[in-house]
Amino acid sequence: MTDDTFTPMDLARLPSFHHPKLSPDGDRVALYYDESGRNELHVIDVESGERRRITDGEVPRNARWPVAWDATGERVFFHLDANGDEQNDIHAVALNDDGEMASVGPVVEIEGQAILHDVTEDGRYLLYTSDANQQMNVYRYDTESGETEQLTEYAFPAGNASFSPDGERVAYAANDTENLENYDAYVMNADGSEKQKLDVGTVGTEVGPSDWHPDGDAVLVTDNSEDLGRAGVYDLESDEVEWLGDGEHEESGVTFGPEGDRVVVTRMREAGTLPVVYDLETGESEEFELPEGVANVGGSVADDGTLLVTHTTPTARPTLLAYDLDSHESMTLVEPDYGDIDPEAFVDAEYVTYESTDGLDIGALLYDARETAAGSDPSPAVVMVHGGPHSWSSKAFNLYAQFLAAKGYTVLLPNYRGSIGRGREFKNAIHGDWGGLEQEDIAAGARWLADEEWVDDDRLAVFGGSYGGYSTFMQLVQRPELWKTGVAWVGITDLHLMHEEAMPHYQTFLETQMGDPEDDYELWRDRSAIEHVEKAEPPLYIVHGVNDVRCPISQARVFRDALKERGWTEAEGGVSASGASGDSSQAERSDGEFEYTELGEEGHGSTDIDQKVRAYSYVGDYLDRRL
Repeated sequence: MTDDTFTPMDLARLPSFHHPKLSPDGDRVALYYDESGRNELHVIDVESGERRRITDGEVPRNARWPVAWDATGERVFFHLDANGDEQNDIHAVALNDDGEMASVGPVVEIEGQAILHDVTEDGRYLLYTSDANQQMNVYRYDTESGETEQLTEYAFPAGNASFSPDGERVAYAANDTENLENYDAYVMNADGSEKQKLDVGTVGTEVGPSDWHPDGDAVLVTDNSEDLGRAGVYDLESDEVEWLGDGEHEESGVTFGPEGDRVVVTRMREAGTLPVVYDLETGESEEFELPEGVANVGGSVADDGTLLVTHTTPTARPTLLAYDLDSHESMTLVEPDYGDIDPEAFVDAEYVTYESTDGLDIGALLYDARETAAGSDPSPAVVMVHGGPHSWSSKAFNLYAQFLAAKGYTVLLPNYRGSIGRGREFKNAIHGDWGGLEQEDIAAGARWLADEEWVDDDRLAVFGGSYGGYSTFMQLVQRPELWKTGVAWVGITDLHLMHEEAMPHYQTFLETQMGDPEDDYELWRDRSAIEHVEKAEPPLYIVHGVNDVRCPISQARVFRDALKERGWTEAEGGVSASGASGDSSQAERSDGEFEYTELGEEGHGSTDIDQKVRAYSYVGDYLDRRL
């Protein structure tokens, strides 16, 4: 156990960067960074490493969506919504000759959500997806005329769109079948004509384009027809694919090298991600020279072979690197800021496996609190459930896990069935079974943890956000005897209500996961926690953002009201919708059978430092009092 200590609130206040993007000439990097305490747009000079803040409050507080350069390097595009409601418009910051902000304003304003995917090399056209006409489809915006063209019209969501190097064609992913698990890769003319489905995969599998060859005659695709994802180069003239790799690991395409003779992919294994470069002539591969952890590659490669890599480990916060494909050497552009915290105080994550109730092996990450100054034996424990559900808990630096470990809680993060990294079959095993075997996986992880002699099996909590919040509710109504308490963050409690209020592409997502809401009515009701509220046992903490459109605030409110109807008492001294505490401290809240907090000016989570500090204090204080 280390003697180094740090205040968990200090951890929450550490600045972070998001969405680094290399300029077209490779000389600069645009990214979000909250060094000032607020999320702002910064630009880094790659050669000197000098970083300059460009904006002063004009960009969103929540850095959910990426940024993009125009062809000239004179503008940076970003997404702006209203307090986290995700109804994004596309804005741009114009830079003057000195690299400072000359102007900022909207470029594409619509009713609904707009997500920018690409900009032509001449800077004239923007390619974005939008649900302006109900379903998510692909649009092209002409910056000269101000006109917008809808390029696709599918019943199910389309996306993952990119321009060819000459701007004359567009690659994208869409589904034109009745099988909701299906996705195919397409190429069309830039005006939306002559759509061609690439001859890859079978119905019910997922294929998507990743990048265009510099010559514009081939597309890098990712396909999971063989279960594990694989990357390949699709020749548009011959309609043939050159597949890469040996199929031993989940891989996905990222980008071609500057000459088109190499391909960069990401490889996933045991909760880690590592970039790999393939030589297309020899077929040989070489892993990036980086420590084990999670390394995300930031899109295109500069002409000199430089690309951006964000690297992190369970004990090291993200570092931004300029990585050279030829020499495999890297230069640090943004170092992680630790403030007064000694990184030696962080707990490393151990990759573990355990058997679920049906014998399936489940991978997980374990943070042993006995290695911290606050640790005890026996240790209280938190099972922290990731969202998605098609996501995973990885060997990246996890603020919440380190925060909880620093407070003395052992933390287990299970990658239940439905998680990515283990192929299509494992990922899709959750379809039609939300609240079923994946909840067995989570509960089995809790029992495995409780069997450790140094864990206090009377002090187990379940905690998660989004789908993790759904899992928290389901665990507490399905297995109340297993848990001392739970914290449900922006969770789901009523599947039918969520479907009614969801954006069209989220309605499709729900139908992909759980079938038709009417044809499968009984299943939807059985797998909604609100139907089983009478089985829950106190205490419980519910936290939700008022502006959440992914999991609307009604999901929290209906469960709160049901608890009250059942006779549960709500703790007094709560937090109002504005986010201001009614008391000077959460610790002063009166004892009640459940606690409830609505976060104003926030949607489905936030990267904003003030919001993180508030969130961490709420969760930390609650667990201190209840666990």
